[in-house]
Amino acid sequence: MNDLEPSHGLGLTDLFRLSLRVFKTKPLRTFLTILGMSFGIGTVLFLVSFGYGLQYILIGKLVATEDSLITIEALYPSETELNITYDDLKMISQIPETAEISPIAEFTGEIKANDQSGLLLTKIIKPNYFRLSGQVPDIGETFIELEPAVIISNSAVKLAENYQEITPQTKELLNKKFSFKIFYQSETKIEIEESSTKEPLKLKGVITDELQPPFALIPEDFLTKEPPFFKRVLVKAKDINSVEALRDKLLEKGFIISARIDLVNQATKIMKIITIVLGVFGVAALIVAAVGMFNTMVVSFLERTYEVGIIKSLGATDRDVKNLFLMESSVMGFLGGVGGVVLGVGVGQFANFGLSLLATRLGGKPFDLFITPMWFIGLIIASSSLIGLISGFWPAGRASFLSPIEAFIRK
Repeated sequence: MNDLEPSHGLGLTDLFRLSLRVFKTKPLRTFLTILGMSFGIGTVLFLVSFGYGLQYILIGKLVATEDSLITIEALYPSETELNITYDDLKMISQIPETAEISPIAEFTGEIKANDQSGLLLTKIIKPNYFRLSGQVPDIGETFIELEPAVIISNSAVKLAENYQEITPQTKELLNKKFSFKIFYQSETKIEIEESSTKEPLKLKGVITDELQPPFALIPEDFLTKEPPFFKRVLVKAKDINSVEALRDKLLEKGFIISARIDLVNQATKIMKIITIVLGVFGVAALIVAAVGMFNTMVVSFLERTYEVGIIKSLGATDRDVKNLFLMESSVMGFLGGVGGVVLGVGVGQFANFGLSLLATRLGGKPFDLFITPMWFIGLIIASSSLIGLISGFWPAGRASFLSPIEAFIRK
């Protein structure tokens, strides 16, 4: 080290204090530079939050319960005209990877309330159906074991009660009692045997899906006769590692299967691609903001050569000058990141509020379309600070090598 060079330089506090002078000397330019960074960062945050929100909503629709993720739906191919028998259920239960099953029988039935009745599809289930299928009613709740209750579709309510529109505000529907008659058709499709509910079943929930035909989910325990066979069966694996082995064994038995975990994996891959594409568009906006910040730092260096000469004449080292410019660019980058987070999260939350309000007024449930993970907020602020630091490297290097004499001559 040169003997004439000071043995110590400016401390971190001094550098930070000096770097804030730019907000007093060039307030408008500094504000616009930070604002440009904020819009770039905010765009990245907004688009990525949109991707995460889509992924969360889609996965949430596919997986309403933890058990449904490791549950496989099995049925025979329609061309075989085979139905699942009690022997089939026993065989499936004895597969080592099987934890529990929930058979589903489907027959034509009749719903009756007061003096009005209509035909619909009756799905005869066990209470664990809701946990394994992940299906939950949009209005009300699921019934529990040994509870004389029923869940019916939106169109079934209209059929039995002559309602024109079903909304969450239709509270009087819940706890209303309905009677059912089920027509068991033999496997030969010639003989028909009737069954009925032992007592009127209390309406516990409504599924508001206009695309589905009228149907009712009826507990098997409250029928006068058990179903002769079943249409499909839900098979829960013992754990997530057993799903693939269980799926292979069910395929060997001649079933066609649908595993929710496969849908989740495919949906996750698709949503990751969408999130990456949205992120690329956001990064493009961020690069534009970074170029603007680099331009600001270059102009700042060209305008402050005289100032650099003065502080070097007063004993500042090359490293002090370099650190001062880097501190200024890092502070602006950090503030740009904070501003971007405020803009991105704020616009996203405002959009969530508006969409939830609209959904509620239209009879749906509130939801969040924009979701921002906390780790991503930390990453985005750190990235913006790093971008600011990188943007200041070239002007900081030029300033550090500028001699006092050259600085005064340029002035």
